[in-house]
Amino acid sequence: MTRPNLDPPAPPALDPEHFRRLAHEAVDLVADYLASIRTRPVFRPMAPEARAALVQEPLGGAGAGPEAILERFRTAILPHAMGNGHPRFFGWVNSPPAPIGIVADFLAAALNPSCAGGDHAAIYVERAAVRWLMELIGFPTEGSMGLLASGGSAATLIALAAARHRAAREDGWDVRREGLQRSRPPLVLYVSSEGHSCIQKAAELLGLGAELLRTVAVDGDRRMDPRALRAAVVADRAAGLRPFCVAASAGTVSTGTIDPLDELADLGAAERLWLHVDGAYGAVGAAVPSHRARYAGLARADSVALDPHKWLLVPVECGAVLVRDGRLLRETFSLVPAYLRTEPDRGVGGLPWYSEYGIQQTRGFRALKLWMTLQHLGRDGVRDTVARHLALAAHLGQLVDTAPDLERLAAVELSIVCFRYVPGHLRGDESALDALNKRLMEEVQASGRAFLTQATLGGRFALRACVLHYATTEADLAALVDVVRETGARLAGS
Repeated sequence: MTRPNLDPPAPPALDPEHFRRLAHEAVDLVADYLASIRTRPVFRPMAPEARAALVQEPLGGAGAGPEAILERFRTAILPHAMGNGHPRFFGWVNSPPAPIGIVADFLAAALNPSCAGGDHAAIYVERAAVRWLMELIGFPTEGSMGLLASGGSAATLIALAAARHRAAREDGWDVRREGLQRSRPPLVLYVSSEGHSCIQKAAELLGLGAELLRTVAVDGDRRMDPRALRAAVVADRAAGLRPFCVAASAGTVSTGTIDPLDELADLGAAERLWLHVDGAYGAVGAAVPSHRARYAGLARADSVALDPHKWLLVPVECGAVLVRDGRLLRETFSLVPAYLRTEPDRGVGGLPWYSEYGIQQTRGFRALKLWMTLQHLGRDGVRDTVARHLALAAHLGQLVDTAPDLERLAAVELSIVCFRYVPGHLRGDESALDALNKRLMEEVQASGRAFLTQATLGGRFALRACVLHYATTEADLAALVDVVRETGARLAGS
């Protein structure tokens, strides 16, 4: 009988010098890419054959050499980046990666810990980094708990699960043990018409059902109307339902609108509603003194979702959920019997495991890139970065307002500007303007000169520009306006 070869195979192992050379080549490739990014198109659409080559590529039987794989990345992937690394990318809410965050991802991968819990540095780094987030936005740290997640959707799911758990406990039953299949007053969740789709997704996943996700009217500034919310709550109680949570926004993705959080906190306290704040994009605006008053009430929220991989420039994925009642969050998810649970200052490392506070057991070392990015920025750097983007967005709004063929469609509250191209001969023809601006957006994206996306505001198609790049300048904004006007004039005259 032939004895099998038990020596380690060549892949995946690399000897230290080979790894060093490969890593240096990768660093040079990334450094050159970042240094030359302004000379590249913002976005380059992929040819059908390039897409097919990636999608249909077979996995070879023999492993490829690391240098060949790196070269394949350089030629097939790097030229077709999403575009958010370019200072003239204004699409969605996708920031460029902070350079130190790129380094942090490399270092975190080298350690590759599971951050479910335990007594190792990654756990304490996450505790510190999440506390810094709380302090930056003015969320209370005493008694609260926060943890990192993949993004706002996962953070929202965790927060609303805690809200559901509290509602059931207040009403004298255990949703974890009994589920939602018994005959009880159905739970009702409220969100504004401007709320993010992740709220509905979480409601569906939690068994609440989209039918009992109430859409609350907004006022003329697209903020949730507390009077409309109160009326909906009263009507639902009268119908035998159980209102339990309102999901507000601290920076909607369409326009950057901040709901009246203080009024909603008052209403929540009076009506036994958990106040969840979707601050995935906009919550860090609270770090800017001139804007802090707009976030009044954020500190009173029961939970907040925010994404450091948006305005804080941390490489994706890095979301966070903050919950005021840390003990309740643990009760929502922990499978450890109460008599075995680690309490603060006891047990290994003196900290409960993160896996008791959320939906993941195995968790990556997301905290390192957040920890390193925040340390590099400091409090002043966070404040100045956000304030600069606010000022740039205000400037873009002014450029739009002074252009005779552009029309701004929403107030500029944070770093989002919504507008459209309106040639004189199409004024008043909403259908034609929608079609024109949709074509305009697509052509600007394909041109590689700038990149912006869309929003639907009052049934109208809007061009939407979100300023999030740390290197964007007023000249980049002027270039965006120029390409929009030039493209619009060409399309309108064709």
